Amino acid sequence: MTSTRIAILGGGNLGAAIAEGLIKSRFIAPEQLIVTRRNVAALSSLEQQGVRVTSDNRQAVRDSDVVIVALKPYNVREVLVGLADLFEARKHLIISVVTGVFLKDLLGIVSNGVPIFRAMPNTAIAIQESVTCLCHAGGTDEQVKLVTSLFDQLGITVAIDEKLMDAATVLGACGIAYALRFIRASTQGGIEIGFDAKTANLIAAQTVKGAAELLLKLGRHPEEEIDKVTTPKGCTIAGLNEMEHQGFSSSLIKGVITSYEKIGK
Repeated sequence: MTSTRIAILGGGNLGAAIAEGLIKSRFIAPEQLIVTRRNVAALSSLEQQGVRVTSDNRQAVRDSDVVIVALKPYNVREVLVGLADLFEARKHLIISVVTGVFLKDLLGIVSNGVPIFRAMPNTAIAIQESVTCLCHAGGTDEQVKLVTSLFDQLGITVAIDEKLMDAATVLGACGIAYALRFIRASTQGGIEIGFDAKTANLIAAQTVKGAAELLLKLGRHPEEEIDKVTTPKGCTIAGLNEMEHQGFSSSLIKGVITSYEKIGK
């Protein structure tokens, strides 16, 4: 358990999920955590666990070492400008989980040598199963280790160049929706071949989870595992080939690229 004091500015869905994950993992004691929100009543669940909740961002910064910025993109500049005089290079570390706000933007607001990190998690952070991509400006090896350890409590972390942050958003964050759409389609197929909706959804979801764990735990390439279940003249290869004839892989790749082109506009 770290002795670091952490403030989360913005206790919305993402900010609250980060707080819950850090508490559940025992990375931090609840009393070392501060979460801010204008409507503090919405944070009652965290408060009941011992987390300090407040609408005072300035006090939260004063009382913390790590500041996680989980604000709406349009609020970031206004809020951080009002806090810029409080940040101290020797004391603070800033982590932004805000989409579309670049390191250079943050450095332009907080310009007194405070190390700044960008983190791109996905919605699975709520159950500590996120993949979080990280980049930083000015972080020491020790600080990189701290931030990596923090997000490792909420899933896994991957260090990337900032130029890949948009791509990380598509593959890791939009990717949740792509995977869920696949499960939904598999469920519909399962209903057509005889299962009730609840059972079909359970089988489809657990199958996808198992497939992902095979790759993550064994470090295998997808095709290695596909080869294990495709027998000559079998039903699996027949189904896979029909999906490819209908453009399965091509449409998925095009969807990823289309999302990437959209996010860059």
